[in-house]
Amino acid sequence: MSSRNIFEELKRRNVYKVAVAYVVVSWLLIQAASIMLPAFEAPAWVMKVVISALLIGFPIALGFSWAFEITPEGIKRESEIAPDKSIARHTGRKIVGLTIVVTLVAAALFAFQMLRPKSSKMEGAAPATPSSENNLTATQPVPVPDKSIAVLPFDNLSDDKANAYFAEGIQDEILTRLAKVADLKVISRTSTQHFKSAPENLREIAKQLGVMNVLEGSVQKSNDQVRVNVQLINALTDAHLWADMYDRKLTDLFTVESDIAKTIADTLQAKLSGSEKRAIAAHPTENTEAYQLYLQGRFFWNKRTASDLHKAIDYFNQAIVKDPNYALAYAGLAQSWLLLPAYGGGSPSDCFPQAEKAAKKALELDESCVDAHAALGDIKAAYYFDFPGGIVEFERAIQLDPNSATAHHWLANQALSNVGQKQRALAEMKRALELDPLSLVINTNVGVAYYMAGEIDESIRQLRRTVEMDGNFYFARWNLGLAFELKGDNAAAIEQYKKAAELGGGDPAPIAYLGGLYGQMGRKAEAHKILEDLRRTRSEKYISAYSLACVLVGLGQKEEAIDWLERGYHEHDGFSLGSIRVDPVLVPLHGNPRFEALAEKVVPLSAFASAEAAIKK
Repeated sequence: MSSRNIFEELKRRNVYKVAVAYVVVSWLLIQAASIMLPAFEAPAWVMKVVISALLIGFPIALGFSWAFEITPEGIKRESEIAPDKSIARHTGRKIVGLTIVVTLVAAALFAFQMLRPKSSKMEGAAPATPSSENNLTATQPVPVPDKSIAVLPFDNLSDDKANAYFAEGIQDEILTRLAKVADLKVISRTSTQHFKSAPENLREIAKQLGVMNVLEGSVQKSNDQVRVNVQLINALTDAHLWADMYDRKLTDLFTVESDIAKTIADTLQAKLSGSEKRAIAAHPTENTEAYQLYLQGRFFWNKRTASDLHKAIDYFNQAIVKDPNYALAYAGLAQSWLLLPAYGGGSPSDCFPQAEKAAKKALELDESCVDAHAALGDIKAAYYFDFPGGIVEFERAIQLDPNSATAHHWLANQALSNVGQKQRALAEMKRALELDPLSLVINTNVGVAYYMAGEIDESIRQLRRTVEMDGNFYFARWNLGLAFELKGDNAAAIEQYKKAAELGGGDPAPIAYLGGLYGQMGRKAEAHKILEDLRRTRSEKYISAYSLACVLVGLGQKEEAIDWLERGYHEHDGFSLGSIRVDPVLVPLHGNPRFEALAEKVVPLSAFASAEAAIKK
């Protein structure tokens, strides 16, 4: 048979039409399966079976079309039908009609996926005014990269609801592994924790977080068995990029977390260096009891209260007893001790040495421990006033984990700003905000970085946005008060200081700022009352000496104010005194010989001047 006759025969027997129809129907089936299978939590192999079956079926369908013909009497071999009895042409018209119908259905499905409206309501988010979403997104004009992801909270499907810490820990561990990939943008847990595990309004959530992709999941734990279910979704198109279910023993959990992180990186086509591959595949401990105790420690550490930090310390210590070589447990212990003074849980001189001991032990066990480097950077800056040393540790943490919002935040707030690198500090704070856009403390400290850089109006705008996100976050309110004071709007400043003091649960900072402003305004009696209240409180428990100095500066009692600042220096209160050369509250003391001598101890002028010179270059 000539080639011309072959092509004519292929056409007569409808092989071309069957091929086109098969491809269109197969595409429609694959799209339907990609939507339905994840909804029923089907494992990833089911989709592979569907695609394989369709591929195998293609040559079978073509072969059937060539060898057989459908007649009113049934299916018959083509060779058994006389040419004048063939109805292949009629069958071909039916195939064309069916193909057109299926194509229209496929086009409608595609249009539905692309144009389906989304709910604009943010589910499960922190309290916010209706305008806060627009304000928040307005602070992030940067394009959304394709290789960006948010890991939403995992559902706890365990019968024992006390296992919530475990589901939260698995989410955190996967996120931590992904964050070490420099080619990915990974949103911090602080921002993702505001949402439900499987929200309906993914596109809006992704927009708020500044990501293209979202990982959803659930965890079910029963004795030593764990089931982890995950699905990766392109939030822009609702396309399910990948899904899988893992049934494993606790001893295999690190392998599961590594596999998930590696598959996500591969799916998003992220480039992995050798060190990043090793970081993703790491097994921090082989002791499952130690691992569960560590997850409980992180659960309480994330709550950020003095009592919860003490619980975290207890769990981290228990994890260390189970595995004395568990570097992450020592790092968690370091970070817990480090935060205690900021939440009224102890003085820096009591807590920071404990933090330093734990951080150094963590690095002795694992030099690549990001949390330990960040903790040590904070200790060097806030306890020893060693800002260059702190910068080195923070930069090492960022090198190991480019997506660490905490490291970028602390580098800016605890070190760069204090040595005069105002613009770099602002840039690092903006990077931290990009990685953790819903973090109230980072949003607040972006506002602080603005007023430290002399951009008061922008600071007020940023701090107002933060207050709109959560009106009960008193840290934002007292800094907004200070921004208003720097602007010269004393009435607005007093309003914010009072509200912050009301919400702050006895935190002396907003009260001290209020007292200092009263002193400047000539409301001496009110300022003195606040000063005496602070003296009495300090005699009963630790509060920063800086708080009393603030009031005394407002009252014009400069020598006594410096006395208190010197006490703060001897108490290693770097959280308060690290910014001694740039703190706008302390400007009236500039030029006083005692103050300048103290400032030289905290931030040597040579280091500060060289930092400013570096900016000018």
